[in-house]
Amino acid sequence: MPNLGLPELIIIFVIVILVFGVGRLGEVGRELGKGIREFKKATQYDPSEDEESKKPSPAKIAERPADEEKKSE
Repeated sequence: MPNLGLPELIIIFVIVILVFGVGRLGEVGRELGKGIREFKKATQYDPSEDEESKKPSPAKIAERPADEEKKSE
């Protein structure tokens, strides 16, 4: 992949200004940064999430006796 130099970056910046306008550049940059952060967060593996998903939640524990009572009736 060829390296981007200063002239190429200026051309890209001018095209972005023409497409989005000067007023929306901050908003576009903010949304782009937010999307990148969410993507990084989604792609990082956290083994503690696997352990938490195996543990039953308090709501599921509370539902079990009610389910067993319905079966016995």
